[in-house]
Amino acid sequence: MHLPAALVGNSLGGRIALETALAHQARVQKLVLIAAGLPAWDWTEQMRSYWAEEEAAVEAGDLERATQVNLDFWLKPEHHEEVRPQTLRSLELQTAHEEPELRWPEPRPLSSLAIPTLVIVGEDDKPDFKAIARHLAEEIDGSELVVVPGAGHLVGVEAPDELNALLLEFLQD
Repeated sequence: MHLPAALVGNSLGGRIALETALAHQARVQKLVLIAAGLPAWDWTEQMRSYWAEEEAAVEAGDLERATQVNLDFWLKPEHHEEVRPQTLRSLELQTAHEEPELRWPEPRPLSSLAIPTLVIVGEDDKPDFKAIARHLAEEIDGSELVVVPGAGHLVGVEAPDELNALLLEFLQD
């Protein structure tokens, strides 16, 4: 039996969708991974520096600064004000309590995934995420890789019409 909808995730949400699909293939009909992260990836110094800067601002209790670090790293300036409230709220929620212990499903090889999969990444995303997208497309048999011109990490913000068209085409029965 399949779930009534496909799994779609962006960034960490893409990793969560991927891990869920790998663990519960019989219950997932289709999978869309947008700029998805991967466990055990050998992250570049650029990514590690970003995380350290964000973490330092959060640990100092400066969520406005942490928000700006995120906006500057992930988005073109023309999208900052659109995304600022969501980013700040996300950080507020994340820091309102102790972080729970994460328990991921048992790792499974990407090559074991037998679900129609669409891998999407922005042409202007960070090198790590473009490399991950290529890796996913190579390892997941029958998957399709689409690189969205002019978009960065948040394809849905920077190229919403293109993303919606890709989703509608892929998800229709």
